[in-house]
Amino acid sequence: MICFRLQQIFSYHEREREGFRAFAVSLSIDSNSTFTPIDHRSDGMDRRLQFAFVLLCLGLLSSTARSDLVVSKAERLVDLNSHIVRVLSKLKVENEGPDDVSEVLLALPDAQAKNLAAIRTFYSDGKLGFVLPTEPIEPKGMPSDVTYYSIALPKKLGKGKTVSLDVLSIFTRSLKPFPEEITQAESQLVVYTDNMYYTSPYPVKYQSLVFRLPGRVESYTKYPKVELVKSELRYGPFEMQPAFSYSPVVVHFENNNPFAVANELVREIEISHWGNVRVTEQYTISHGGASLKNGFSRIEYQARPYMRGASSFRVLIAKLPARAHSVYYRDEIGNISTSHLWGDSQRTQLEIEPRFPIFGGWKTTFTIGYSLPLHDFLFEADGGKRVLNMTFGCPLDEVLVEKHIVKVVLPEGSKDITVATLFPTKQSEDVKYSHLDILGRPVVVLEKDNVVPEHNLYFQVYYKFNNISLLSEPMMLIVGIFLLFVACIVYMHTDLAISKTSSSYLEKLQWEEVQATVQHIKNIFDQYLAAHDKLESSLRDLSRSGDVQSCKAARKAADAQFKELAKELKPLLTFLQSCSQASSILPKIEELVTKEKEMQEKEMAKHTTVVDCFEKKLGGKDIESRIASQQQKLTSLKQEVESLLDSISEI
Repeated sequence: MICFRLQQIFSYHEREREGFRAFAVSLSIDSNSTFTPIDHRSDGMDRRLQFAFVLLCLGLLSSTARSDLVVSKAERLVDLNSHIVRVLSKLKVENEGPDDVSEVLLALPDAQAKNLAAIRTFYSDGKLGFVLPTEPIEPKGMPSDVTYYSIALPKKLGKGKTVSLDVLSIFTRSLKPFPEEITQAESQLVVYTDNMYYTSPYPVKYQSLVFRLPGRVESYTKYPKVELVKSELRYGPFEMQPAFSYSPVVVHFENNNPFAVANELVREIEISHWGNVRVTEQYTISHGGASLKNGFSRIEYQARPYMRGASSFRVLIAKLPARAHSVYYRDEIGNISTSHLWGDSQRTQLEIEPRFPIFGGWKTTFTIGYSLPLHDFLFEADGGKRVLNMTFGCPLDEVLVEKHIVKVVLPEGSKDITVATLFPTKQSEDVKYSHLDILGRPVVVLEKDNVVPEHNLYFQVYYKFNNISLLSEPMMLIVGIFLLFVACIVYMHTDLAISKTSSSYLEKLQWEEVQATVQHIKNIFDQYLAAHDKLESSLRDLSRSGDVQSCKAARKAADAQFKELAKELKPLLTFLQSCSQASSILPKIEELVTKEKEMQEKEMAKHTTVVDCFEKKLGGKDIESRIASQQQKLTSLKQEVESLLDSISEI
């Protein structure tokens, strides 16, 4: 059963080894260039392919036979606990030639190099440890299906001297789901393929290989020197292997750790010299593992989440900078409440849960935002420049970012902008317009593909900025408010009519004059009514005191007032009669005048009758009987006058 499984795995991964397709047969070549094939699939191997492979190996040996360097010891540790593969190679390189050597070459098969995300070489002289420059090169006379890197040594390596190097290689997309589709109840199995021997352009005297695995092992390539101990699969040790020795090793194992892949991450860092750094991160996250088949059952997932959907992930941890505040987490729908934030002066950690668990092939989008104190990340540099010191990579744990875009938005007026990074990035510049901007804010755009957690290093943006520019926006705001008030004042004192001789404008003026005239007439009639009330009051005083002279004096005063009001009313009526705009209201005014005259006549007649009765010393009942009809008519007229005044007020 294991042999059949291995044949399936070899067949599945043959497509991934185009550069080393002939290495399906591993060879053991001695110093006399004799070889013994160890064929795991000899029945399917073409003899011509074997012969071509022999020629290739002989060419490799001849091209490296002149090398003076020898790898005396190579210990490799391959960490397969995550979907990001990390290979730590501890090398001890010896110079057996007469000349000093200033560089050491590393070799990676093209099938592996295409998935390489980062490579770093660490060196220690016993006191200090630092990273050595490791750059890709194309050496002459070397095989073209291998990618080479040059390590620049801190000092030349003399004859018989040795140097110890630790090379960390980080690969993505190297774990292949097998099978490619699984149900919700199944665990995820993956396949990893590597070279059992350390791929080196130099002979290797002693080497070993250790795979560190996260779960049970389904199957693995069997060799005489192999041992499975708990979570580690150990090959070797192997001695005296020539340059470019190759023998495939395949491990098929269970890995249910989250295969979180950010298809795109856009990270915007906006600087405000008023004391704040605002960071906005827009994620498109997918599951890069085995695809889910036969649908998703929420009931089964809720009942047994760790057995039903073991390879899915529902929680992501973001490690934010210390003293991050105003943190939010939302998607296209709105705010997502399933998040937890805690931290101290050293770190801030945000635990987020998407709206649904992420299975293989599934995708979700969301946004994380937070603010940081400016003085923790912006410093003064030489030459009057300022330097922003921020981290580049993704704050989420063990997330592969296929396309990472970092935008640094600097304050308006920034100039002489330069960027320093610890690894190559594609750099460009843009402009962003925000509130109260005139020329726009300069934006530094950094792009990089295949970003892993090891890329979460600091980068620096240098620029010059004049502090006087800080006052530009407040001054613009003050001037803007001032101009707004000035505009309001001018508007209130400006006649915006198109023409003062137009008919519409003249009609408007005439109507306003008619309204003023009608209001004046209404005030006159209010005085008429007040005079009538005084006459009525004088009659009541006469009935109490019997003072006829006072009553006659009140009538004389009222009569004089009626005449004055009539004189004041006459020109107003003349104007309304001559104005076309008053045609609708003039009849009511004329009726009002008529009613008022009639009311005056009745009021004077009543007053005369009462005074005469008092002079003849008649009784109260006789007086009331004589003025009863007059009083009734006065009451009716007064109601009509008041009604007409109300209707005029409405017009």
